[in-house]
Amino acid sequence: MRKGAKRKTREAKPSSSQENHKETKKAASRAKRVKASKPETEPEYFEDKRNLEDLWKEAFPVGTEWDQLDSVYQFNWNFSNLEDAFKEGKKLHGKKVYLFGCTEPQLVHFKGESKIVCIPVVVAVVSPFPPSDKIGINSVQREAEEIVPMKQMKMDWVPYIPLEDRDVRVDRLKSQIFILSCTQRRTALKHLKIDRLKKYEYCLPYFYQPLKEDELEQSTEVQIIYPAEPKPVFCEFDWELDELEEFTDNLIKEEELSEDQKDAFKDFVKEKVREAKKANREAREARKKALQEMSEETKAAYENMSFYKFYPVSTPDSPDVSTVKSPFINRYYGKAHEVL
Repeated sequence: MRKGAKRKTREAKPSSSQENHKETKKAASRAKRVKASKPETEPEYFEDKRNLEDLWKEAFPVGTEWDQLDSVYQFNWNFSNLEDAFKEGKKLHGKKVYLFGCTEPQLVHFKGESKIVCIPVVVAVVSPFPPSDKIGINSVQREAEEIVPMKQMKMDWVPYIPLEDRDVRVDRLKSQIFILSCTQRRTALKHLKIDRLKKYEYCLPYFYQPLKEDELEQSTEVQIIYPAEPKPVFCEFDWELDELEEFTDNLIKEEELSEDQKDAFKDFVKEKVREAKKANREAREARKKALQEMSEETKAAYENMSFYKFYPVSTPDSPDVSTVKSPFINRYYGKAHEVL
């Protein structure tokens, strides 16, 4: 054997000190890798959704302009007062309730500035049956009030399903909460005629109380929108308090009406008064007939019907509306029995 062979073999064999050095390096690099690993992130916790948390959003805000709808939800409004009312021992617990939404533009203060805000409001009607299947369409600009079936405006009372029941078949639920819903899709609005589009903005939930004489049945006033030139004449005429000749002369003096339109205007007012008197008479007759045909059970239901008006509660995420609360609902419902 050549001399170099043994040396090579010996050189190829690593010494024990070298092996120890390599093991130490490996251990150090493993230690470095462990040290370099990121600490475990703390788990995120999300607050559980309340069972009726989205109830106020599900009730369609009737009469709100379409281009204002998004602004209604710009704040994180809180209706926990509405949710609490359904708890045991509270006002709405165990009762059949019909809810509709609306909005009230008000000047409020929030984070150091004042601005007009569309405040969402929810009205709860406690009743064993739907308070109405009709919608009123009215505004100052419209000549006549319309009372139409809800379905004509794509609205209807539908059951509200609480969050905890949403995996249950609807037909198996015995719902006690109903909301006024609208199925008109906003994406289809551009295809609607202007008059049809505007009708939604003039909608008011309709209610007729047959046990109480309607204000309109007692009213002696008529709204006059006379199509004069160069501009229409807007006024109110009371056939018991106003004398037509004097009333017309005053409009001419105020330059609201021209002299040559005097007779035509008087005829127009007389016709409107005849229409109003006829409507009042028909309303009284209809109410009388309805009462005669009504069962005692239904009469009792109307007598015990209650209206509750809910405003959002004060939170740091939304304006304080406590100073602008009002019991008035609309011209059909009148005032709420209680404001919350």
